[in-house]
Amino acid sequence: EAPVAEQPQFKRYNVPTKGFYSIGPDNAPITIVEFSDYQCPYCRRWHQEVYEPLLAAYPGKIKLVYRNLPLTSIHPDALGAAEAAMCAGDQDAYWPFHEKLFSSESLGGDVFVQYARELSLNMDTFQACLTGHKYKAAVEADSDFAVNLGVSSTPTFFINGIPMVGAQPLEAFKQVISKELAGEIPK
Repeated sequence: EAPVAEQPQFKRYNVPTKGFYSIGPDNAPITIVEFSDYQCPYCRRWHQEVYEPLLAAYPGKIKLVYRNLPLTSIHPDALGAAEAAMCAGDQDAYWPFHEKLFSSESLGGDVFVQYARELSLNMDTFQACLTGHKYKAAVEADSDFAVNLGVSSTPTFFINGIPMVGAQPLEAFKQVISKELAGEIPK
């Protein structure tokens, strides 16, 4: 008698999405929560190689939620970058600023100011937000949540609550998403 192949076990985590920056329809059947770090080279690579092709492969079916996990012990500008993106968000420029942060290997105060200028943000408002650390506590709370959930590296994704660790290729995401859309993964 042939052995029965065991189905992989999927554990789902409850990862809140309300109040966090997202792109895609709110009623999308797939919600991907990304815990990421703007200074992480693997996060940048995933963003540059997988992000757009993934959204294009499932038009209107993915809501991507970005959550912050700045690994400050190895990425000294990651916390500032997360704060700067949220400060840009105050002026409806979160996603354009997010794109700029992932387009460059060098980050820091001067770079944040340069990006804010390029996006024609109100510089007084932006700099007051940044120097006043308006969003530092929010970024730290996000990071604490991720660590308490067991996330220890960036990027880490949760596809409808199912974890996927690392800058995985497009095909790895497609495998989970296709199974999820087909109802093949137990709720």
